[in-house]
Amino acid sequence: MALLVSFVRRGALTLAAAVLLCSTVVPLQAQTVPLTQTVPLTLGAFPPEDVIPLAQGGTERALADLPAAIDSVLKRSGLPGAAIAVVQGDKTVFARGFGVRELGKPGLIDTDTVFQLASLSKPIAATVVAAQVTAGVVRWDDKVAQLMPGFALNDAYVSAHVTVGDLFSHRSGLPHAAGDTLEDIGFDRAAILQRLRLLPLAPFRISYAYSNFGLTTGAEAVARASGQSWEDLSQKALYGPLGMTATSSRYQDLLTHENRAVLHSLEDGRFAPLYTRDPDPQSPAGGVSSSVTDMAEWMKLVLAHGRHDGRELIAPDALLPALRAQAFSAPAPTIGARSSFYGFGFNVSVDADGRPNLSHSGAFGTGAGTFVRFLPSADIAIVVLTNGAPVGAAEAIASHFMDIVQYGAPTRDWYALFHPRLMAYNDPAGDLAGQTAPAAPAAARPLADYVGTYENAYFGPARITQGAGGLVLALGPGTLSMQLTHWDGDSFAVAPRSENAPYGSRSSVRFVVKAGKAVALRIDYLDTEGLATWTR
Repeated sequence: MALLVSFVRRGALTLAAAVLLCSTVVPLQAQTVPLTQTVPLTLGAFPPEDVIPLAQGGTERALADLPAAIDSVLKRSGLPGAAIAVVQGDKTVFARGFGVRELGKPGLIDTDTVFQLASLSKPIAATVVAAQVTAGVVRWDDKVAQLMPGFALNDAYVSAHVTVGDLFSHRSGLPHAAGDTLEDIGFDRAAILQRLRLLPLAPFRISYAYSNFGLTTGAEAVARASGQSWEDLSQKALYGPLGMTATSSRYQDLLTHENRAVLHSLEDGRFAPLYTRDPDPQSPAGGVSSSVTDMAEWMKLVLAHGRHDGRELIAPDALLPALRAQAFSAPAPTIGARSSFYGFGFNVSVDADGRPNLSHSGAFGTGAGTFVRFLPSADIAIVVLTNGAPVGAAEAIASHFMDIVQYGAPTRDWYALFHPRLMAYNDPAGDLAGQTAPAAPAAARPLADYVGTYENAYFGPARITQGAGGLVLALGPGTLSMQLTHWDGDSFAVAPRSENAPYGSRSSVRFVVKAGKAVALRIDYLDTEGLATWTR
């Protein structure tokens, strides 16, 4: 599951204040520059004094309040546990674990407990790329086709011109969650990236759609330019130099840690440790595992503009493009609202007091919810890692904390705001979810009429076999199979359960019959892009 939370505070905030912007606007001279190059501004940059001052003693109050705020959100959400770290400048000023690693077992979460980060991997990946930009291996504006021969999308111009930065800012034109369902049914990274060329594209660079495998493509291109795997590159360029000994971009490395958090999915309103999640195919976008102790070192690096232990690990001009707006992620719906943006792997927005902030959420529907937020002008950042499916808890804890830092008190009940929005990520998939089966369905044909192999260029073959319990559908290159239950006539129901098919999902599998023979089938829950029809 991909997760993006944009911090656009729409409507009135009790402590919001208007920021007076420059009244004199001088047009920029027309010029052609690389997408990530700094353009000299004749408008003038907004100086620090143009933001509302921080609340006096706000950081101290926020830190003192944090344990109780965490306990409150964990109790309200029912999450098994969490780990939180706060850094200010080059110091870790708060780090603590709460709750248990797995429900029903005694192991407690501490600051060294390793969590799966889900999409919080994206801003980490961006810093890996920035390190390669610093080293002169790549540039953000490098064309992917030149770094990765054979790469193609569903348009010749886009294929030739899309850059690493385009893919890291989700402006390539790939559809939302492109490739995610291929991962669900068992394809590896190489197979998924090769199949992206079959997906329809939105307008290049003027549209935005969050895509795990789009960003993974950009990262893979950088890895190939470096002459090593993404996993090895991440270790060499970032985790090793920062001393992040518990951090890895390989799932198998996570399993070597006894002190690791177990995923808890949300099933019928309760958290349960039912599934594992191997995100290696999308490792740059969602496959990092880490502890808050390690994450604190990474947050310090970002706040210090790429410096670590007094030396430059990443050049500021290589990192800055990732930390500033590159694409509209949430255009303002009215003239009275603020827009949100996406940089390269980071959400970028402006708070009510005029202070820019950077953030990113991560979520696995199978059981992880994470969040990081930076307030660079205050030199402070917070990371929240939880071992439960996304319910808004991680975002609420961080937002409550940052409110007190900035305004001296929380401006709202953040959990009440985030919870219903994040719960949407747990909604069942498929057209039959929540539906009652027909009371008097039309009869199916003899089951043997449906048996066979059906082909699809994007999803690969669908194999229909007949067993003792009826028809079975097998998809993908591995062992994924699901029982088919008759629904009505030539339609059957299937109950998928995967990262993108939460608890309660149920989908139709409709056979097309011609001249008494099943010649095609369509699977609704996979048909977001209109590609889920298989033919014999």
